[in-house]
Amino acid sequence: MRSGLDVALNPRSIAVIGASENPNKIGGRPLLYLSRFGYRGKVYPINPKRAEVQGLTTSPSLLDLPEAPEMAIIAVPGAAAVEALDACGKSGVKLALMMSSGFGETEGEDGAARQKDMVARARAQGMRVVGPNSQGLANFGTGAIASFSTMFIEAEPKDGPVGIVSQSGAMSVVPYGLLRGRGIGVRHAHATGNDCDVTVCELAMAVAEDPGVQLLLLYLESIPDPEHLAEAARIARRRGVPVIALKSGRTAAGQAAARSHTGALANEDTVVDAFLEEHGIWRAKDTSDLVMAAEVYLKGWKPEGRRLVAISNSGATCVLAADAATARGLSLEPLAPETREGLGAILPSFAATRNPVDITAALLTNSRLFSEILPVIAKDKAADAFFVGVPVAGAGYDVDAFARDTAAFAEATGKPVVVAAPQPSVAARFKAHGAPVFTGEAEAIQALSQLIGHHELMDRAERRQAGPVANVPARAGETILLNEAESLDFLRTSGIPVVPHRLCRTPKEALAALAELKGPVAVKGCSRDVAHKSELGLVHLGLTTPDEVENAFAACRQALENANASFDGVIVSRMVRGRREMLLGAHRDTVFGPVVVVGEGGKYVEALPDVALLLPPFDQRDVREALARLRIAPVLAGTRGESPVNLDTYCDAAVAVGALMRADDRIVSLDINPFMVGEGADMALDAVVFAVARTGL
Repeated sequence: MRSGLDVALNPRSIAVIGASENPNKIGGRPLLYLSRFGYRGKVYPINPKRAEVQGLTTSPSLLDLPEAPEMAIIAVPGAAAVEALDACGKSGVKLALMMSSGFGETEGEDGAARQKDMVARARAQGMRVVGPNSQGLANFGTGAIASFSTMFIEAEPKDGPVGIVSQSGAMSVVPYGLLRGRGIGVRHAHATGNDCDVTVCELAMAVAEDPGVQLLLLYLESIPDPEHLAEAARIARRRGVPVIALKSGRTAAGQAAARSHTGALANEDTVVDAFLEEHGIWRAKDTSDLVMAAEVYLKGWKPEGRRLVAISNSGATCVLAADAATARGLSLEPLAPETREGLGAILPSFAATRNPVDITAALLTNSRLFSEILPVIAKDKAADAFFVGVPVAGAGYDVDAFARDTAAFAEATGKPVVVAAPQPSVAARFKAHGAPVFTGEAEAIQALSQLIGHHELMDRAERRQAGPVANVPARAGETILLNEAESLDFLRTSGIPVVPHRLCRTPKEALAALAELKGPVAVKGCSRDVAHKSELGLVHLGLTTPDEVENAFAACRQALENANASFDGVIVSRMVRGRREMLLGAHRDTVFGPVVVVGEGGKYVEALPDVALLLPPFDQRDVREALARLRIAPVLAGTRGESPVNLDTYCDAAVAVGALMRADDRIVSLDINPFMVGEGADMALDAVVFAVARTGL
C-alpha cells in the first residue's frame, strides 16, 4: 500500500476542491499546471456551481467521483476547508494538500486548536495532511504540479537533479527561480506550510530517496521533529547526496516572525548548528548562499583535501585568489621541484611557477597552455583542487580552447576545478563546456571551500555513525540546585576528576582542612540557593594562614545571611594552577535532547563566549575537533614556544558528561567552570548541577 509520502511526491490521481475556471486563482492554477506540464494521472475538478472548468468536467463533491483520488487539493477558505478535509478522510483520500490559511499561523489559540482537531480527525481516517497554509507540492519529473505559485510561469520548469523542500511557499520557489536562471533543472519544489501533520523533515526523507536527486536544499523555520531530519540526512549520505539547509530564526525578531508566518516554534540557534553539523548538513547563511555552490556540487566531485592550486593569466588575480583561499581555510602549498621544472619547460621564464601559477600574457600566444600545464600540476601532492582565473580575454585568445581543456582535465582527473571569469562572453564558453564559473575569485573559492568543507562534514557524520536523536527528557518533578559540594561529589562518583576539597560547617573544620590539604587553599561559601558565588563575595583565594581561613569563613557566613541564602558551610579546596581554565557544561534541549558545551572557561565566558556544542554520543576525537574550531585553538596547540596543552583528561570528562546526560534523567543541567587543564592539574574546580528533586541524587 502506498504511503501518504509516496502520494505527496507522485500521486496517481488528484482532486481539486474549489476548482476554478480562472487560472490565476488558487483553485485554478493547479489545473493549469497539471495540464501544461504533462501530468499523466487523473484529474478531478470539484465545483458544485460549474459543470466545467478549464475544459475539464467537474463533479459537485468527492462522493460523486468514480474512485477516491489519492491526493486532494483543498483550495476553499475557512470552515469550508475544514469540511472538505473531513470529506476527504471519509472518502478514502490518502493525502490532503491544504492551501487554505487561517489556522496555526494566526494569533491566538483558536486557529491552532482548529488545526490540531482537524488533523486528529484526518489521522483517525488514515489520511495524511500537508499544510494548511501551503503553496503546494511540485514534482517536475512526473508533472504533478499541485501548486499555485506564479514562479512556474515566470521560470519555465525543467526536470533536473535538485530537490527543494521548504516550510515557506516563497522559499520553495525562490531557490527554484535562481537555479533555473542559471540553467539548472529542478526535480522537486515542495512547500509544507504549517507542518500540521506531514512535516518538512518527513518530506525531505522522501525526496532524499529519489534516485534522480543529487542535491537537496531545505528551508526551515523550525525543526519540530529532528528525528526525521536526521533520517533524511542519513538517507542522503548513503546516496552521496549533499544536504544544504537555510534555517531562519537566528534572532529574536526572526523567531517572532517565523511564529506568525507558519506557526513555527523557533529552536535555540546554537543547538541547531550543532545538530546540523552532527548529521552532515551544511547550513547556509541566506537565500543566495543556499544555491551559490550548486554547480560545484552537481559535478559529483569527492574532494580529497584542502590543498589548492591557483592558476591565472593575471598576477593580481593570483594574489586575490591566495587571499581568498587563506580566508576560507584552503592552503596554497609550494609545488614540488619536479612540478616546477615541468612547468618551466612549458611556460616562459618570466612566469611564476610556485603556487599560484601566473602564466602571464603568454596565454595570448599559446592557447594550449591550460591543456599543457594542468596534467603536470595534477601529479603534484599539493593539488587537491584547482582555481582558474581568467579576468581578461577576448580578441586573439582562443577562449573555447581554454574552456574545453579545463573541463576535459576536470573530467579526466575527478579533481574539483572552479573558474572565475568576470567577462560574460568568457564565462559563457566555460559554462558551455560544463565548468563551474563565477564572476570573481572570492565567490569561486567560497564555493570550492564549501564543497570541501561539506564533504568533510558528511565524512565526520559517517564516521560517528550519527544515529537517531537521543532526546532523553528530564524526569518529571521540581528542579533544584545542588550546592557546590553536592555537585562536585556527584561528578566525582560519575568518573569526572574534581579538585581535592572538604565541606566545613565550622571554623574548626575549616582549619583542619587547611592543615590536611597542605598549602594555599580556596575558601568558598556553599549554598543550595546560590549558583554564582563571586558576585556575592563568596570566593577567597590563595589563603595560607589560620587567621585568613577563619576570616574567610566568617565573611562567607555573613554574605549568605545578607543575601537571605542558606548557609551549607564553606568549601575549603586545594589551590590548583594549570595552563588554561576551560568550561564544560550540559543541558537538555526540549527538542534535540542532551547538549554538551565545551570551550574556554573563566570569569568572562558569558561576555566573551568561545565554545562549541556537541550532541551525545560522541568520542574524544569529536571533542578535539570541536575545540580545534575555537578562537582559543592556537593557544591550546602551543604558541610562542609553549608546548601543546594536554587535553586528554578534559576530553574524557566531556565524553563522560555526554554519557551521563544520556544515562541519568535526573540531571537537568550542569556547569563546570573552571575545569583546569595542563601541568598535571586536570580537574573540575567548581561545579553547579541542577537536578530533579526527590530522586536520591
